[in-house]
Amino acid sequence: MIDYLILGGGSAGCVLAARLSEDPDKQVCLVEAGRDISLKTMPPEIRSRYPGRAYLDVGNIWQRLTALMSSHSAAERRYEQARILGGGSAINALMTNRGAPADYDEWQRLGAEGWNWQACLPYFLKLETDSDFSGPLHGHQGPVRIRRTPETFLSPFVKAVMSTLGERGFARKPDQNGAWENGVYVGAIGVSEQGERIPTSVCYLTDEVRRRSNLTLRTHCTVDRVLFAAGRAVGARILGQDGIAEELYAGEVIICAGAIHSPAVLMRSGIGPAQELAALGIAVVADRPGVGGNLMEHPSIAVSAFLTKGGRTPFADEHHEQAIVRFSSGQPGTVESDMHGAILSRSGWHSMGYRLGTIFFWVNQSCSRGRLHLRSVDPTQEPEVNFNMLSDPRDLERLKQALRFGAGILSAPGLVTQCSVVFPSSYSPRVARIAMPGVVNGMLRGVLSLLLDIAGPLRGWLIHRLVTQGVTLEKLLADDAALTRFVRSNVGGTWHPSGTCRMGLVDDRQAVTLADGRVIGVDNLRVCDASLMPSIPCANTNVPTIMIAERIADLIKAGAQKKTA
Repeated sequence: MIDYLILGGGSAGCVLAARLSEDPDKQVCLVEAGRDISLKTMPPEIRSRYPGRAYLDVGNIWQRLTALMSSHSAAERRYEQARILGGGSAINALMTNRGAPADYDEWQRLGAEGWNWQACLPYFLKLETDSDFSGPLHGHQGPVRIRRTPETFLSPFVKAVMSTLGERGFARKPDQNGAWENGVYVGAIGVSEQGERIPTSVCYLTDEVRRRSNLTLRTHCTVDRVLFAAGRAVGARILGQDGIAEELYAGEVIICAGAIHSPAVLMRSGIGPAQELAALGIAVVADRPGVGGNLMEHPSIAVSAFLTKGGRTPFADEHHEQAIVRFSSGQPGTVESDMHGAILSRSGWHSMGYRLGTIFFWVNQSCSRGRLHLRSVDPTQEPEVNFNMLSDPRDLERLKQALRFGAGILSAPGLVTQCSVVFPSSYSPRVARIAMPGVVNGMLRGVLSLLLDIAGPLRGWLIHRLVTQGVTLEKLLADDAALTRFVRSNVGGTWHPSGTCRMGLVDDRQAVTLADGRVIGVDNLRVCDASLMPSIPCANTNVPTIMIAERIADLIKAGAQKKTA
């Protein structure tokens, strides 16, 4: 008999599998839709600390998942979410930041009892081994090894941007995971002592953990739905790689499929908005209208520049998101340091990306909320995802402010020897298509790269003709209406979906789970991943998600001990 059936082997699922199987008397089964990735089997593009190709490999993602960014978006676009053991930690940008202490205090105010900063900090410490800093804000025995890029490996462009920001009043600060304040930081990243990526399938599911007789890993298995008996979760129906269905039975079921797929599993299982479920012919187990709602992301926009040969990184395999700037928008009702700018030494894995430096901006704590809906009861059909970005006007104004900010920095006199031709940019479907590996794409990128290198005074014309399709920063900054249209049409995400099964109080109709992840209205069922977040933290969401899993694991263990006491 399985004691804990974990549905989803992403960042959270791997943590839970490792922690819950520490008790040799508990049988743990982890189910993942994608393939296994271990220390020995990681391919070079995942192993590398330059992650530019990992998320472009369609074998690593849900290939048919699309999303509508905003009501002004032309169409749904592919939305890259990991489909691989280790989840986002296997393909993300390696950033290991926590966000603001106020983020977690807000979770408690929103009904997630016991999730304030003082309660969460011990779990941030538990998960990490910080190689650079000590003291009460840093852990030294955790699975996730954290360090900052050494000064000698920072690109000339990144150093020049940091210097220019310093001249504009943004002081250089030492520790992104230290005191929460505005400034310029070398980014904290998670890599092994050898400088390689360490997804949770490697740093938590170590070879030693994988040898535990009470832990079973099932990969290439898609979750159909949770099975119930008398209002109690008793297992799950899964589909193997051959499409054959199988039923697994367990004492407790824990959904860890991420903020897109966890609510979809719940709804296919009969937990969600009753009217929507009935329309699809799904028998209602628990009417929870909040399932799939409260969908959050960090809306993004960018400013890029063509790098001179003197501005390009001499370390092609080095991590690219080398520094960040944290600043405050001053918009009404927003928190301090609500804006984030990632300073990129290169903007893609390919020859064109190597020639472009970027400040990639996002709203650290967005106000807009979206929703997802089931399209079908078929588990192979992706849900309908609408982030509804910029529906709150403060988010729109903040991205417009970011474009102005970035234009001013990259056009500063101190960067003339590192870059030229500053232009607005975003991770659009067109950019994504061009970035895909392939012979034809490679030839096109190579030709354009060569042309830009030799273009001289025609370089600006070429970029605005072939890259931005006639859009220039000068035009946008001179016309607020044009700037508004550009941001609305080009807003992107940061691959940080969250909030769709949010924690809350039992009498909150929009809450999906209690503070320990237990789904309201049924027994023996939990959720544990970024979907639990009541509000999106001012951080890349991977480390906060690992923190959530560490804490939920302890709550599960404590509950089990009470039952046997």
